[in-house]
Amino acid sequence: MQRVCFLLKVRPERLEEYRERHRAVWPEMLEALRATGWRNYSLFLREDGLLVGYLETEDFEAARAAMAATEVNARWQAEMAPFFESLDGRPDEGMVSLEEVFHLN
Repeated sequence: MQRVCFLLKVRPERLEEYRERHRAVWPEMLEALRATGWRNYSLFLREDGLLVGYLETEDFEAARAAMAATEVNARWQAEMAPFFESLDGRPDEGMVSLEEVFHLN
């Protein structure tokens, strides 16, 4: 199982709307994430807009590619893109993955 952590930056003026959108993620988006292997997926948001994502998956590149191939993901990414700073493209393409340097099991 791969543990993946990534960073993005939400525009400060859009923080509350970003939170609101994630309180009501589309059911078909949730199903697509599950079906493509995204497990134990969490997003953490700091007040300055730093977004930290964490997920577990068997193969991150395969899970990303499978999600990228879904129609619901294309719609979600198009709606979410304006929420982010310094993003050239879709949020799922702009994730900055972090290197895992320690894990306590």
